[in-house]
Amino acid sequence: MKLYHGSNIEITAVDLNRTRRGKDFGRGFYVSADYMQAVEFAENVVRREGFGVPTVSSFEFDESYFSQLSIKQFDGYTREWAEFVLANRNNNSDATLHSYDVVIGPIADDSVGTQIRRLMQGYISFDNFLEEIKYKRTTIQYYFGTEKSLRFLKKI
Repeated sequence: MKLYHGSNIEITAVDLNRTRRGKDFGRGFYVSADYMQAVEFAENVVRREGFGVPTVSSFEFDESYFSQLSIKQFDGYTREWAEFVLANRNNNSDATLHSYDVVIGPIADDSVGTQIRRLMQGYISFDNFLEEIKYKRTTIQYYFGTEKSLRFLKKI
């Protein structure tokens, strides 16, 4: 399977120490099988960081390796997915909240931070929160969160 990562620089080697906390599935490296999603993310990174050029790095992952990894897969915008995203987005520590090597599931909308604040302040219900954080179009992200998982993700 071919996977893509959008950034403001070319990614030649993944360094989990450079990943950020407070992401949908926790600190880790995120890729997508949707090339256009990676392009969109690359453009957003350049806007947010204020430097660089939108760049899509390509990787190959052989799905037969899934049997050697601890995988969590969400099959849609479910309550379980939203609770998982909420917990990870609210995690301000460097510690990972789960033990999965790879997490696969829908991407949350860019406004998720605002929606979390609205939920925590009681302005919206959890069901409204779930609806508000759905991405414009359903697209799947792949989280690689361990060195073990990264051994199977090859730069191409």
